[in-house]
Amino acid sequence: MSAMRIDHVSYAAGPDGLQATAARLADQLEITPHDGGVHPRFGTRNVILPLADDRFVEVVEVLDHPASDKAPFGQAVRARSSRGGGWMAWVVAVDDLSVVEERLGRPSVEGNRHTPEGVQLQWRQIGVKDIIDQGNLPFFLRWESPMEQHPSRLAETGTRLTGLTIGGDFPKVREWLGITDAPRGSFESSIEFGFIEDDDEACLREVSFETSKGVVTL
Repeated sequence: MSAMRIDHVSYAAGPDGLQATAARLADQLEITPHDGGVHPRFGTRNVILPLADDRFVEVVEVLDHPASDKAPFGQAVRARSSRGGGWMAWVVAVDDLSVVEERLGRPSVEGNRHTPEGVQLQWRQIGVKDIIDQGNLPFFLRWESPMEQHPSRLAETGTRLTGLTIGGDFPKVREWLGITDAPRGSFESSIEFGFIEDDDEACLREVSFETSKGVVTL
């Protein structure tokens, strides 16, 4: 099985806008926010909150741009922000996207972002259109850029992701990840997964973090 890990979690900006939403989350998590730049293919822009363990929080907002109406990622951000903002997606990085492409029956798409530091980040992703209505399912990506350019490397921090609470069908999430036959707990054993199986809304409900002041759940 291709190696995979949780790469980041995405939070759609609320009515107060990208910067204010990011500043609020950063304060709660004791992290300095970093402007991430624009996704030209998706019609969105983000702010990065680096975490330990090569992970990060992405706070994202949709732009008034034609791409945001056409690209599934832009559509997903717009949909979540229109409901007041909040957790939109969790994102799993894989070494081999072809396995996921074969499972989902479609090709991955290119993503890129030119950062304020002058770096052209590049990756491929798949599964975004499925999260618009099913935010309990992650989408997948493979970084094309070297690891030293990973958004988590913008700053060192002791804050780490420790738990996800997900609404909806637990077996469906395992099937989506391709781990139906894997032992329970074999995927990301350091992350606490909670499932609300009778939840009316299949979404990412809460994310927990370990900070210097203890556990913070948002």
